[in-house]
Amino acid sequence: MRPDPQPARPPLRDAGFPIPPGRDAAREPLVPYLDAVRQGLLMIDRAGTVVAASAPARRLLESLTVAPLIGAAALPLLRALRDGSAPARRATLRALRGALARRQPALFEVRRRDHTVQVELHPLAEGGWVVTLEDVSTRKATEARADAMARLDPLTGLPNRLLLRERLAEALERLARSGECCALLLIDLDRFKPVNDTLGHPIGDALLATVADRLRSTVQATDTVARIGGDEFVILQAGIRDAAGTQALARRVVDLIGRTYMVEGHLLTIGASVGVALAPADGTDADRLLKNADLALYRAKLDGRGTYRFFEPEMDARMQARRKLELDMRQALARREFQLHYQPQMQLASGTLIGCEALIRWRHPDRGLVSPLDFIPLAEEIGLIVPIGEWVVRQACRDAVTWPDPMSVAVNVSPAQFKSDRLVETIISALAGSGLPARRLEVEITEGVLLQENDRTLQTLHRLRELGVRVSMDDFGTGYSSLSYLRSFPFDKIKIDRSFVKDLTSKPDGEAIIRAIAGLGKSLGMTTVAEGVETSEQMQRIRLEGCTDVQGYLISKPVPAEDLRQVFAAFPQA
Repeated sequence: MRPDPQPARPPLRDAGFPIPPGRDAAREPLVPYLDAVRQGLLMIDRAGTVVAASAPARRLLESLTVAPLIGAAALPLLRALRDGSAPARRATLRALRGALARRQPALFEVRRRDHTVQVELHPLAEGGWVVTLEDVSTRKATEARADAMARLDPLTGLPNRLLLRERLAEALERLARSGECCALLLIDLDRFKPVNDTLGHPIGDALLATVADRLRSTVQATDTVARIGGDEFVILQAGIRDAAGTQALARRVVDLIGRTYMVEGHLLTIGASVGVALAPADGTDADRLLKNADLALYRAKLDGRGTYRFFEPEMDARMQARRKLELDMRQALARREFQLHYQPQMQLASGTLIGCEALIRWRHPDRGLVSPLDFIPLAEEIGLIVPIGEWVVRQACRDAVTWPDPMSVAVNVSPAQFKSDRLVETIISALAGSGLPARRLEVEITEGVLLQENDRTLQTLHRLRELGVRVSMDDFGTGYSSLSYLRSFPFDKIKIDRSFVKDLTSKPDGEAIIRAIAGLGKSLGMTTVAEGVETSEQMQRIRLEGCTDVQGYLISKPVPAEDLRQVFAAFPQA
C-alpha cells in the first residue's frame, strides 16, 4: 500500500519569501539549508500558512506534542504553543494576537513537562513571518537553581532575608484574603561573639549550623526558619490561632538554644533572646512586623537576655525617645552642653583635700540636667563614649591646673576608650595642652576594662604609669576577680564601692569587708578611698577600719569647677 501523498510544499517565492539570485525554488529549495541552523525555524506566508519547517523546529515541536503541517494554517499551531496555566495561557494569546495585528515581534515561552521552548516571531517587510524556536530547558534549569541558591543561606541552608521576605509577603496575603494570622520571632544569639573570637570562625560556623538544625526541629512544616545575619535568625510561624502557641514556640526556642553544644570537641554554651510580633495585632506589612519584633528583641536583651518578649505599643514610644536622646547627645558635644562637676576626696590622717573626681553632667536646653545614668549607658552602646571621654580628660586637665598643687584630678575611663587605641595619645595631648603635671592626673578604671583583652590592657596601663599618671581601681570588690587584677598590675589606689559603705549600718559583715580591703591595700602599698560617705558615723567606722581617704556627701557633693574655690577654702591646706 502506498502512503498518502504529502501536500505539495508551495514555492518560497510564492509564499512571499525572497529567493537568492541564481537559485531556483523548485529544484533547490532553502529548507535543507535551514536544517543546519541550531535554532528551529518556521516560515509562514502572507496568508498565515506554514510553508517551511526546519528539522530542529519539527523536533522541538514534537517534544511539545505539537505537529507542524506544511501547507496548514499557522494560527492553530501558534495557539497550541501556550503554557499550561490559565493566566499564562491568556497572557500569551493576548501578546500573540497583538503582535499579529500590529505586525510586531513577539517573544514567549512554552513549557511541557521537562521541556521549555522559547518562541520568537519576526514579521517580514514583504509579508509573512519567520518563527524561531530554541530549547532553553538547560538554561532555565540553571537559572532556577541559581535563583533558588540566591534565596538560601550558604552556611546553614536556611532561607535568607530575600526568601523570608517572599514567604512573609505570602503569609500577609493569606491574612488579607482569609484572616489566617502569623507571627514573627526574631532570634539573636547571646554570647556567640566570644566563641568566634576565642575559638575562630570555623567553630563559630559549625555552631551556627547546629543552631539552625535545632531551630528546624522545633517548628512545623508550614513554618519558615531563616538566617538573616551573622547570629540572627527568624521564625515565621504560619496559621496561628492565638498567642499561646507562639509563646510556647518562643519558650522552646530559648530552652533549646540554651542547651549545651559539643562542636568539634569543644563544649559550648550560648543563649537566645527572642522578640515576637504578631500579625495583624502588631502590623499587617512586613517592615512594621520586623521593626516591632526587633523592638521586642531589644527589650528581651535589656531584661537580661536568655528570654523572650512580645511587642507592646509602648516599646515603640520608648525607642523613639531613645533615638531622640541619641540625636541630642550627638549634638551636645558640638553645642558644649556637657560640663564637669567635681567631688573632693579627703585624706583622713590630715583632714586635707588631696584631689577631686571629675563627674560629667549634661545640661540640655530643654531636658534640663540629664542624669549620667540616663545617657552614659547609651553613649557606651553607640560608641559615643570615646569622644565624650576624650573631652572629659582634656577639660579635667584644664580645670585641675588651676587648683593648688599637689591636688590631683581623677577621671573615669571606660572599656571602650581602652579599645580605641587613642587613650595614651589623648592623655599625652591633654597634659601637654593644659600644662598639668602627669603626677596630678589619676585614671580610674573598673574591672570591666580588665575583663577585655587583658594583655593589651595591661600594656596600656603600664604606658600610663611610665608617663607618671596614677592608676586606681574603681568599685573594688563588686567583681569576681579583683584580687587577681591587683596581682597583675600595681594600682596606686583602691576605691571601695559605696555599697559596702552603705552596708556599715545595715549588715554586720560590712565592717569586716572594709577592714579586709583596707588591710589589703596597706599591705600592697596602695591608698584606699571609701566612696559614698554620708554620715559622721560612717566616717568614724571607716577611720577605725584603716581606710586612708574618703569621698562622699559628708565631705562635699559634686560641684561645678567655679564653685570649688569655696569648697577648698573650708578645709586646711596641705
